[in-house]
Amino acid sequence: MGYDDVLIRLGDFGKYQKIIYFLICLTSIICAFHKLAGVFLLAKPNYRCLLPFEDANSNATVYELNENVKHLAYPKDTLSDKYVSCRYYNVDYSEEYLNQSEPFLGNGSLPCKHYVYDKSKYLNSAVTEWNMVCGRSFMAAASDALFMSGVLVGSIVFGQLSDKYGRKPIFFTSLVIQMTFGILAGIAPEYFTYTASRFVIGATTSGVFLVAYVIAMEMVGPKKRLYAGIFVMMFFSFGYMLTAAFAYFVHDWRWLQISLTLPSLFFMSYYWIIPESARWLISKNRREDAMANIKKAARFNNIEISDEILNQLLDEGTNLKENKDESPSPPVAKQSSVFDLLRYPNLRRKTLLIFFDWFVNSGTYYGLSWNTSKLGSNVLLNFVISGAVEIPAYTFLLLTLNRWGRRTILCGCMLTAGIALLLTILVPKNMNWLMIALAMIGKLSITASYGTVYIFSAEQFPTVVRNVGLGASSMVARIGGILAPFFNMLADIWVPLPLIIFGAMAFIGGLLSLLLPETHNKPTLETIADGEQFGKTPRINEYLENGRELKSIDSHHETRPLNAAAAAATASAAAVAVAGKNAYENSNGQEKY
Repeated sequence: MGYDDVLIRLGDFGKYQKIIYFLICLTSIICAFHKLAGVFLLAKPNYRCLLPFEDANSNATVYELNENVKHLAYPKDTLSDKYVSCRYYNVDYSEEYLNQSEPFLGNGSLPCKHYVYDKSKYLNSAVTEWNMVCGRSFMAAASDALFMSGVLVGSIVFGQLSDKYGRKPIFFTSLVIQMTFGILAGIAPEYFTYTASRFVIGATTSGVFLVAYVIAMEMVGPKKRLYAGIFVMMFFSFGYMLTAAFAYFVHDWRWLQISLTLPSLFFMSYYWIIPESARWLISKNRREDAMANIKKAARFNNIEISDEILNQLLDEGTNLKENKDESPSPPVAKQSSVFDLLRYPNLRRKTLLIFFDWFVNSGTYYGLSWNTSKLGSNVLLNFVISGAVEIPAYTFLLLTLNRWGRRTILCGCMLTAGIALLLTILVPKNMNWLMIALAMIGKLSITASYGTVYIFSAEQFPTVVRNVGLGASSMVARIGGILAPFFNMLADIWVPLPLIIFGAMAFIGGLLSLLLPETHNKPTLETIADGEQFGKTPRINEYLENGRELKSIDSHHETRPLNAAAAAATASAAAVAVAGKNAYENSNGQEKY
């Protein structure tokens, strides 16, 4: 055990660890700010073409027109029976024409050159400033997609750098970069600079939160890591809701972006508070520095721990590791890769099912989070509710995750989300509240399933390829997040359409999850042979590798797969192959953040 024995001697989750953990949890709030800010930064209000007789430079121009002028100026969509927002009739808008009752259709229509936006909900946004509507509407979705691409890149880059140079320096480096580009995004003169800045901000969310989170988790004893991992998600949800408070008081999108960035200044004070991870220091043979940090924690917790006992505990872990490294084992021809998961039929089937579950959970979670502005009614209230429903979802996981089967929770939550979202197709137009309610039920359910899929996946992959499998899964999940903004664009055609797509994917994913074997209270899979056989035969003692029966493990060791989820938190596929081992053994992070 080694360092874990030290943590237990320090009180497992003593006062010092609790304070550090709480301070680290606060970083998830600013992470939520940046991940959810796009809902307001890229808000698209109602709009119409500026008509030739209106002054483009006049602030007196209002969005609302009387019904007769709209009838004479704008064509109607044959499907929705609403006025088209991107074209207007090619006529001479004289006073005589505006006083007649029927539009002149002989000259056809023209595309908009300028737009008038409804300012009743939003003073302005990046969309209204750069006219990202009509033929340019894809630009807003592309900006959100590139932000998520940055999150993917950041998980690779900062995960590797933190393993090489230490948690603390990478945390503060990424924090400074995040503040710099956060302000740059707020003063960006054009779309390219804004989007590039948001890409960098997305990357630094991994450096700011995930790296700092590893510091906290490496200070928490093994028995507390599952609960610590779930509670930190609740802080993310609090940041989710707090984003709406900023949007309520700050109506200009540029000042909103800067306002959401400035709280990062507070975390600069962590430089004198947050210690370097003792576990990382030990792994880099900086034993004296690690012991100094441990003794500081012991003093704060009023625990006496002598240098002799501390050295003995650390030596036990070192000797255990050395003996394990020196023990006879089959020769390894090459480093494990994701192709090992796809080489064998049963393991390949399970891997592809897991990949699909990650894709669906990530795409649906972010799709629903960013879609609140499309649901109508009170946008801010919808946004707050969307964040608030995550709290009962995580509470549900705390109560059931180690009691019910993983497959039961994953399948049940995904099916519930799918059914709720698919039911939106039946909601009448005059019952928008019911559509919002169904969307929030879907959000609650997909949040719970997203938290479950980490643990379920970690237990499905054998130890020799677990880190690689989780890294590849997180990469597939990012693809879902990247595509989510483009699915949400379909709300311009029909409001429930994105919800129906997300619901169909969640429902199919829930059904397909039934094809995965249950892992709760099952032995940890160690080899590729174990993974290939698991799910084929009903009895554990039939899983054989070269004539050797797999050994069972007790309930204490059964918690090890839960801790494996950190591999996906600190790196994607490329990073996990390099540095996932330490993360797997020491933490329980969540890639969603």
